[in-house]
Amino acid sequence: MDIALLGIGFLLMIVGLFGSFLPVVPGLPLSWLGLLLLYLTSIIPMNYWVLGITLALTIIVAVLDYVIPAVGTKRFGGSRYGIIGTTIGLVVGILAPIPGGILIGPFVGAFIGEMLNKSDSKKALRAAFGSFLGFLASSFMSFITAVAFLILFLSKVWEYREVIFA
Repeated sequence: MDIALLGIGFLLMIVGLFGSFLPVVPGLPLSWLGLLLLYLTSIIPMNYWVLGITLALTIIVAVLDYVIPAVGTKRFGGSRYGIIGTTIGLVVGILAPIPGGILIGPFVGAFIGEMLNKSDSKKALRAAFGSFLGFLASSFMSFITAVAFLILFLSKVWEYREVIFA
């Protein structure tokens, strides 16, 4: 049973890693579940501190994942329409069957939102660029956190490798 938990946990870690930059997949929550499965094995001793800290980090980063693109839009001069457009563009970009829709969606959404707000095209383009930078920043933050969780997972497996593979 322990090997099955480790295998499923590792699979969740890999899916979580990909999900850190694919908004369709809840990357960090899946990575955290992989850590939880690791600690639920009888081989690895339970560490509530590690699980608590990583859960808190997962929640904070997951919230920031949605906030940062909107803040990027606002920081680069976007209005409420641009922020709403960013969010709608992100959802449409996820669902659109075009390559790079995840990157293009927030940019185009912010641009359209700003144009609807009667902004000039230069201001709308600047807000769209802020949205794009915000999305990249939040994706990078999620990816780095997922990599840290994977390293934690692999280090624990390595530490107990004699017991696991005996």
